Amino acid sequence: MPPADLSPTMRDYLAEVYRLTERGQTPGGYIGTSALADLLDVSPPAVNRMITKLKDAGLLEHEPYQGIRLTETGRREALKELRRHRIAEAFLVNVMGFKWHEVHAEAEQLSRGMNETLTERMATMAGHPAVCPHGEPIPTPEGEITPMDDGLLSDAPHDTEMEITRVLTREPDRLEYLAALGLTPGTRLRVLHAAPFHGPLQLKVGREYRIIGHNLAELIRAQVV
Repeated sequence: MPPADLSPTMRDYLAEVYRLTERGQTPGGYIGTSALADLLDVSPPAVNRMITKLKDAGLLEHEPYQGIRLTETGRREALKELRRHRIAEAFLVNVMGFKWHEVHAEAEQLSRGMNETLTERMATMAGHPAVCPHGEPIPTPEGEITPMDDGLLSDAPHDTEMEITRVLTREPDRLEYLAALGLTPGTRLRVLHAAPFHGPLQLKVGREYRIIGHNLAELIRAQVV
């Protein structure tokens, strides 16, 4: 199937498969279909129907008992869609003044009407950002993406200076809460204590102290400074 014939929904699926693959759901680049259904908030039968379409189009491989993974063609199309979406988010924040918790759904709609010319013009107006407002890397126009050497904040070593690189949620309430705590990409902090059995983490952010739950810390990625 030529790229121009891909529907917006098909492009969305490819981008979500890439996101899950990047997070290492299973060995060998495979991800489970249930994980994809959860991320997209759609029923497993609907996911299976779309997987069949994408497989028939040569964009996905499906291996029984292992899951699905992108073909090389599928990966290229996924990165194109990610570039459109993340440029749209950066444009909404950098140019139009949206807050980072407001842009995911808006960018989802906006990116569906973006061709290559419009995408590159918006990238220029947004200042050619390397990452989206949530810290995720933006693929280049050539389809290259810089891997990030970071890890979960929940696994961070204690009393070591860290810098938040990205936040892995699109839920507006969580993003707004994290912003209120000052826990956004670029923020430096230290993990002072983590309670056992997935208990809360105590953080020092500048001169302030913060406490966040383990499940929230798992949505934050950071690297040692």
